[in-house]
Amino acid sequence: MIKTAGAATPQSLVLLQERIGSIAVLTLNRPDARNSLSEGLIAELHAALRDIRDDAIVRAVVIAANGSAFSAGHDLKELTTRRSDGDRGRAYFAEIMTACSAMMQAIVNLPKPVVAAVQGVATAAGCQLVASCDLAVASDAATFATPGVDIGLFCSTPMVALSRNVPRKQALEMLLTGEPVTAARARDIGLVNRVVAAGTERDAAIALAEQVALKSAYTIKLGKAAFYRQAEMSLADAYHHAAEVMTENMMARDAEEGIGAFIEKREPKWQDR
Repeated sequence: MIKTAGAATPQSLVLLQERIGSIAVLTLNRPDARNSLSEGLIAELHAALRDIRDDAIVRAVVIAANGSAFSAGHDLKELTTRRSDGDRGRAYFAEIMTACSAMMQAIVNLPKPVVAAVQGVATAAGCQLVASCDLAVASDAATFATPGVDIGLFCSTPMVALSRNVPRKQALEMLLTGEPVTAARARDIGLVNRVVAAGTERDAAIALAEQVALKSAYTIKLGKAAFYRQAEMSLADAYHHAAEVMTENMMARDAEEGIGAFIEKREPKWQDR
């Protein structure tokens, strides 16, 4: 259940939720732990995305964070405590990586646009979270890195999302060196869409989400799903799939209304179907 903007948000909650008009804002709330993705936070994020999926009022989502870091990735302290398990933590590590991967895929599979608002460092799985979002707005003070190689743990799961956002050589440079990149560099290589003055990134992300939310929800749902599906296809298969989607889209009530409104030079009235 999404909380309204005026609802109580106890400090103990690892994920804060509010609604600003038709925008759901999910805020990572583990600032003392640099918003590391603990087992609990991963579960809360995934649950919130499931709730939002079928909420007709929510038309777009913003993922933000409290504190100086957007997210420092997996909670290494939490993971390390399981080294004492009989299998040295193997089963738990597999469980966490699977759960985190499922949550990231839930963002991609959500039939609504998701915008990251990055105010500080986004490293490892935190960088993966940004890359998994459809759009991203970053503070000019934000930095991005996949530094697992520095601690002997290659950022293999973050690599999946990162390599689907930026060119191979840039992705591999980040993965092999662990060196951080600035917000401006992240924009240049395609990891984020916009860089704004520090302190304005949340409002800018909400504004971007609101801009998209003005469109037909049906059209956005169809288009987002088609975008990610065709990206994994061969050129011929991608065109074949896109033609099928365009045909289906043309039969939709909103396409008929939108085209009519364009021809008649008036604002469309979406019915989201």
